Amino acid sequence: MVCIDEEHPIPLRTDDVSAFVFMGAGVSVNDRLPWIDGELQLIRKAFDRDVPVMGVCFGAQLMSKALGGEINRGEGMEIGWRPIHRLAENDGEGWLDGVPERFTAFHWHADTYTLPQQCRHLLRSDCFTQQGFVIGDHFAMQFHLEMTREMVENWIERYGSDLLLDSACSQSAQMILQDLDQQIEQLHKISDLIYGRWLQRVLARQDTT
Repeated sequence: MVCIDEEHPIPLRTDDVSAFVFMGAGVSVNDRLPWIDGELQLIRKAFDRDVPVMGVCFGAQLMSKALGGEINRGEGMEIGWRPIHRLAENDGEGWLDGVPERFTAFHWHADTYTLPQQCRHLLRSDCFTQQGFVIGDHFAMQFHLEMTREMVENWIERYGSDLLLDSACSQSAQMILQDLDQQIEQLHKISDLIYGRWLQRVLARQDTT
């Protein structure tokens, strides 16, 4: 685990890992921070050497930019429990087998990305068109499936000022916390499917080496 906010160095090698996962951040990919270029370079190196990559929220935006996409501000923020829609016609490899046509995921973002060339658009929401894409064994999602009660409560405490902004796609803290344990239970059923599918593809590579 590499904690950029604790000044851990960005790995330079790709031959000693099976895959990479890039998680969220409270900044923009467009911010002038010294470590962002290093992460972009690592993603490009992983793609060049065919090491599977997963990106979550900020991580998905990093993947888009590393592959030639652009990161832009959305219309307001998307925060809270909001529906995701599958684009089944683009899923010829079964990435979302077993996942409902419409499911609820957790969101907390203001930026969005453009779809890089050769990537397949798999997921959208009513507020942000780009919510997930795949290319090869690489999977990117704009939303969060990894949330726990503690994480949700911590984000509201740390970033609660975002909830005061006028945005049609942002819920109040009260709405986010309503039926929280049930929401997280349903969320983790989806995460088991999507994370599980990606891990199957990563592990299948080990069986052939």
